[in-house]
Amino acid sequence: SSAEVKCSLCVVGIQALAEMNRWREVLSWVLQYYHVPEHLPPKVLELCILLYSKVREPQVMLEVGSSWLRDQTNKSLPEYGSLLELYLLHVLLPLGRFEGAEELVRGCEVFDSEQQLAFLGTICESRCQWTQREEMHSAAEDQQDAATETVLGALSQKLLTMLTLLRRALRSMSSHFYLLPYKKLLLATFLLYLVVVRLDPASPTSLPFIYKLVQLFRQAWAAVFSPIHRPPIQD
Repeated sequence: SSAEVKCSLCVVGIQALAEMNRWREVLSWVLQYYHVPEHLPPKVLELCILLYSKVREPQVMLEVGSSWLRDQTNKSLPEYGSLLELYLLHVLLPLGRFEGAEELVRGCEVFDSEQQLAFLGTICESRCQWTQREEMHSAAEDQQDAATETVLGALSQKLLTMLTLLRRALRSMSSHFYLLPYKKLLLATFLLYLVVVRLDPASPTSLPFIYKLVQLFRQAWAAVFSPIHRPPIQD
């Protein structure tokens, strides 16, 4: 029939999109032909649930699967029980929807009492595992926060120590600067200004000034290191 041909073509299209790594387009592409989730064939819905479960995106099928399972026409299909189990194991439990899973199992007329108890036990076990993972994750986050606080505390202590040493060094430099004679400091500043800013060594007019400055430096050198004060030469 045309419905079977349409379903078979959709199955081939889903497999092709998955192989081309275009799985994000699968659900929207399928709904272009079936318009609403309730009209999806069981085989198409099964492939969609398995595909999005494999790529770890089960939330994509949350509303679609719920709408399909609530439809009264779909409840009479022979594939309804297997699709409900698939939806339970691959969508609800991985997302932590335990209360919704329990309501779905208790309200299902397809399962007998033994099957319901088995599914409820599976839900309870999955809930315990989920709680343990949450506790371990919370403990790991607490340890990471404590380690981060310790590192930040050590860094802040080192920064405070460095700032203290820098302040002491600046205070020592400032006190040493204040101890210098102001006359000598002004004279040195004035000479530095003449040599660096106002004096052009390439200009012929600056040669006499440079010659006098060199002579003054030689006289000061000879006066300081005279033969009386000159240290003895060791062989």
